Amino acid sequence: MSANSVLLDFSLEPSRIGDEVSRKDIVKLCKEHLEKYLPGLKISYDMLTEDGYLCILNAPGAVITTIRFFNQGLITINIEYYRAERDEAKLSFEQTRELENSLVQNLKLNHGQSLPTLQRGPVTRYFPTADERVIEYDIDKVLYDKRSEFQKIQIVHSKSLGNMLVLDELQNIAEADLIYTETLMRRGIENYKDKEICILGGGDGALLYELLKEEPKFVVMLEIDELVMQACNKYMNSICGDVLERRKSDNYEIVVGDCMVYLNKYIKDGRKFDYVFGDLTDIPISDTPTGEIWDFIRTILESSFKVLKPTGKFMTHGNGVSCPESLEMYEEQLGKLTPKVAFTKCTAFVPSFMEEWVFYQVQDETAVAANV
Repeated sequence: MSANSVLLDFSLEPSRIGDEVSRKDIVKLCKEHLEKYLPGLKISYDMLTEDGYLCILNAPGAVITTIRFFNQGLITINIEYYRAERDEAKLSFEQTRELENSLVQNLKLNHGQSLPTLQRGPVTRYFPTADERVIEYDIDKVLYDKRSEFQKIQIVHSKSLGNMLVLDELQNIAEADLIYTETLMRRGIENYKDKEICILGGGDGALLYELLKEEPKFVVMLEIDELVMQACNKYMNSICGDVLERRKSDNYEIVVGDCMVYLNKYIKDGRKFDYVFGDLTDIPISDTPTGEIWDFIRTILESSFKVLKPTGKFMTHGNGVSCPESLEMYEEQLGKLTPKVAFTKCTAFVPSFMEEWVFYQVQDETAVAANV
């Protein structure tokens, strides 16, 4: 069940919108063509607006249609109605395209565009890319939906991606995303055998699960959200195995708590790691590297290098390649660290993100110069 929105957009000469007679003719023709698909359509309200004109129509079945004229030369038609699970669509995509073409031809419009029906409701199908464009997913059900003390947690099922973890309306990882974890850890390039590793975040368990296959000496994972781990243990165990169930073994331990509290403790105790993974927040999209998230990122970087061995590496994910400005700002922050660091980066196309993602490997500059 969902509220369905059918959207059509058209462009035309602005002078035709400003002319009242022309505008009325366009509305009349629009109504006639819409009635072929929406019988009984009637005009219920219209008004001049500051930027043009608005006409509201209704049809049996609680179908509301708005035709809006913008003085700059744009017409939008929005058709909205509620569709129960077994109901047929009021307009198929094929019919929407037929409507678009007939309006362009008969109204002599410059350009037309129609979109597949947007389905809005309890099953969210739309998530943003890194640079805030909308992607529609083939999600058919919600398996888990709770709000923890820290965030909204959902696990949804995608026909093509499998189960997918969504945090605060942002896709995090799906069963089809092994490439994400393998690229973050640089599998086949980095040697984790007998190494000591700290994971900051990583509540889905995927990174810990894959690292343990590399025979490390010990891995400690610091995750603040218990509910994320419970949800992933139940619905995402194809990517995390039983590590979130067991929580502790001879070669790993999961600690539930604020990673900064434990990083500060490790600094005080002099504990050191070969690798620290920042599996926390993505690099934010912003005009400047300021604000709470940027402050957190800088604190994590500074603290991580205090618990890294001289030859150790900080490994993290960045953002999409479509966000070069944010990536450049992050690299500027790396350039301000003391002692100086050097970094490499790589990319991978992540299926559930539907875009190319950037990953960073950061190391003390002295160790890089010594080819360690």
